[in-house]
Amino acid sequence: MTLPAESTRAKLVDEFSTAMTEAQDMLHRAASETGEKARDLRAQVENKLLHAKLRLHEIEGQAVDRAKYAARATDDYVHDHPWQAIGAAALAGFVLGLLMNRR
Repeated sequence: MTLPAESTRAKLVDEFSTAMTEAQDMLHRAASETGEKARDLRAQVENKLLHAKLRLHEIEGQAVDRAKYAARATDDYVHDHPWQAIGAAALAGFVLGLLMNRR
């Protein structure tokens, strides 16, 4: 089962890989062209890079929103169930202490 974050990450990597490959191809073609055609190819490269940058900002905003939601949910849970949170933290600390002490 794929986690949503892994799927989003893989999709993002694919999108940027495709955008960079296309941009690189256009730059190679622009190097051999002159005049109006070279300007058109450079404009296409700039457009691809701008689109990639905007998509990255959009995904960054979504990640920040998810992180804020998770923090808010955690804070609400700790306020609603303080003793369970203390118990979980104590148990995690105990297990980490045992693991570190084994070395």
